[in-house]
Amino acid sequence: MMIKHSGEVLEERSSLKGTKGCTLRWLIAEKDGAEHYAMRLFELQPGGLIPVHTHEDTEHEIFIVEGTAILDDSKDKIIVKKSDVLFVQPGDKHSFINNSAMPFKFICVIPII
Repeated sequence: MMIKHSGEVLEERSSLKGTKGCTLRWLIAEKDGAEHYAMRLFELQPGGLIPVHTHEDTEHEIFIVEGTAILDDSKDKIIVKKSDVLFVQPGDKHSFINNSAMPFKFICVIPII
């Protein structure tokens, strides 16, 4: 078993092109011994953006930890907030826009391929 504090995990900028004001921490990853799933903590600053994108071969699960943002799935713009849970299926388009005055934080679980 491994226990660590999320604040001690290296914070890095998102590498997705067009992203603005977004950092992430790999809370659980392959380097920690995970074989099947990775857990990431994202923080999107006020005015921040994760542009519309898809993951063709992988699903991921998202839990909103703090704040509110707009989820854009290229059809609708939906407000998501603390304690909401999202299931993003392979091929689902999605984007987050933080139009609030507070940081927006979410946990994203993805399969390790």
